[in-house]
Amino acid sequence: MDGMQIALPIVGVIAAAAATFYAVSFAELREKSFRDLEESEYEDGVYRPSPSSRERRARRQANKNNKR
Repeated sequence: MDGMQIALPIVGVIAAAAATFYAVSFAELREKSFRDLEESEYEDGVYRPSPSSRERRARRQANKNNKR
C-alpha cells in the first residue's frame, strides 16, 4: 500500500477532531460570556454597564470559593 493511502485518512480524522474541539471550545466561551453579561447587567435591580476590576475580581474569588 502506498503511504498516502494510509496517511490521508489519519490526517483527515485529526483535522476533524481539531475543528470539533475548537468549535466546542468557542461555543462554551460564548455561552459563558453571555451568562456573565446577563449576571452583570442587572445586579440588585440596577443596570451597571460594566463592573470595576475590583468587583470582577471579588466575584471571581467568591465563585471560586463556592465551588470548593
